[in-house]
Amino acid sequence: EHPQFTKNDFYITGESYAGHYIPALASRVHQGNKAKEGIHINLKGFAIGNGLTNPEIQYQAYTDYALDRGLIQKADYNSINKLLPSCKQAIEDCGTEGGETCVTSLYVCNKIFNRIMNIAGDVNYYDIRKKCVGDLCYDFSEMEEFLNKKTVRDALGVGDLDFVSCSSTVYSAMMEDWMRNLEAGIPALLEDGIKVLVYAGEEDLICNWLGNSRWVQAMEWSGQKEFGASGAVPFLVDGAEAGTLKSHGPLAFLKVYEAGHMVPMDQPKAALTTLRSWMQGKLTMTKNGDKRLS
Repeated sequence: EHPQFTKNDFYITGESYAGHYIPALASRVHQGNKAKEGIHINLKGFAIGNGLTNPEIQYQAYTDYALDRGLIQKADYNSINKLLPSCKQAIEDCGTEGGETCVTSLYVCNKIFNRIMNIAGDVNYYDIRKKCVGDLCYDFSEMEEFLNKKTVRDALGVGDLDFVSCSSTVYSAMMEDWMRNLEAGIPALLEDGIKVLVYAGEEDLICNWLGNSRWVQAMEWSGQKEFGASGAVPFLVDGAEAGTLKSHGPLAFLKVYEAGHMVPMDQPKAALTTLRSWMQGKLTMTKNGDKRLS
């Protein structure tokens, strides 16, 4: 419908469960381009913020993160860790295809998260500095009101659908997909030069920076060794340290300070600086390990 945009660079960005559907979408677009299906989409890269991408690695990180941040004690840690082997096996049974076994693995593995939350109490699992207030831990009413305006819906081209912050219908439909490993398709994109940015606010529990860092480090691709050897360096915004950056070639991982699950909400300037610099190819590290950002 908009052929004037076909030559523009195309980036896919999102957060949280987008850690699942962004790699899937990027892989499909890239495959279509290589097979010369339809109009060529000028895919340059994708960014995931505090996402769920590799559940096997990320669920294993829950207790480490919770202990480090004081949400649980060492005795709790040892007790909850007894659930890890059954979770790992359940996720392996789920694999990468989805289905009923993945629903089972969701129930098995969520025992880990639920045990942590039972101990932590009313902490906001999206930002452990805060208390959880309401069903979603945040008040999204203004966002819902904005997105349901006719002018906004018309601009987005979504018709008369009503937007809600959390849909039980969508949640149920995604249960067979939840525990799938979507990291599996990313290495092929990296090998073809598609840029990948994974960033995470350090105060988020549910899709914490530690689990995200671990799956990025464990991902097998031609630059894995060099990425692992690159040290994390300060990420600066207006001269002040706003996080730490680790990168090699088309892959970058950024931990953002003073931010929870939704980095753009908690640190809007850092989020904007990150995306602008990354799309412009300036979110990189020099050979000496210094961050280069202008």
